Amino acid sequence: MKDSVLKFYDAIAEDYHLIFVDWHLAIARQSEILNNIIQSKLGLSSTHNISILDCSCGIGTQAIGLAKHGYDVSATDISAVSVKRAEKEAESYGVKINFGVADFRSLETDVTGLFNIVLSADNAIPHLITDEDLYKAFQNMHAKLQYNGLLLVTIRDYDAMVKEKLTTTQPKVFDDGKRIAFQVYDWAGDGKTYTVNQFIMLEINGEWKTTHNRTEYRALLREEINKVLKATGFVDVEWHFPVNTGYYQPILTACKN
Repeated sequence: MKDSVLKFYDAIAEDYHLIFVDWHLAIARQSEILNNIIQSKLGLSSTHNISILDCSCGIGTQAIGLAKHGYDVSATDISAVSVKRAEKEAESYGVKINFGVADFRSLETDVTGLFNIVLSADNAIPHLITDEDLYKAFQNMHAKLQYNGLLLVTIRDYDAMVKEKLTTTQPKVFDDGKRIAFQVYDWAGDGKTYTVNQFIMLEINGEWKTTHNRTEYRALLREEINKVLKATGFVDVEWHFPVNTGYYQPILTACKN
């Protein structure tokens, strides 16, 4: 994982909510869908005493929503700036979450205890450019799960994306035209990695302010991920797609045997 990843999330932490139409609504909607997936996979009658480690929590989008559903949530991220904001947001929501700073390649040593569920959402895994880092991350997630625990990952549909080779997203216009967010993609020559340029434009007192941050991703195909999951001890790998779930990204589930 390159230094640009940490720099990106540190820089965007205070403005991250601005890429959503309504961040608070996203918290509610995403947690509802993730909760439904968890319930269907684990057959739970109650969320009481069910522990979750959100190991790429960002500013708390999923962690806060799942805590409101009654899960016992711990949340970590490589960006201390993002974690600090997540703590503030969790307090405003009145939910208790155990926060910490950790790299998901070293969870086994950085985080204490075992969990019923390990979650990594919002396309965080593809920041791992090398096979070595990818294996290391899934090994550490496997190590933090209890027996029969559930891994939950959300990721862009790279199987479709690598075929289309999109170079930009459609600008999202919010707040009666006073807020605009969009991304520009710079693809590497081999088509396996790309740089995201995130632009957020705000009109303030008649003047426009533009922020630009960039980071690198690996276009991870489902076959590649499935291979690593199998090699690191996961079973019952299943992909759940937006057409069926209503979630904005494909959701991967797998179990620790």
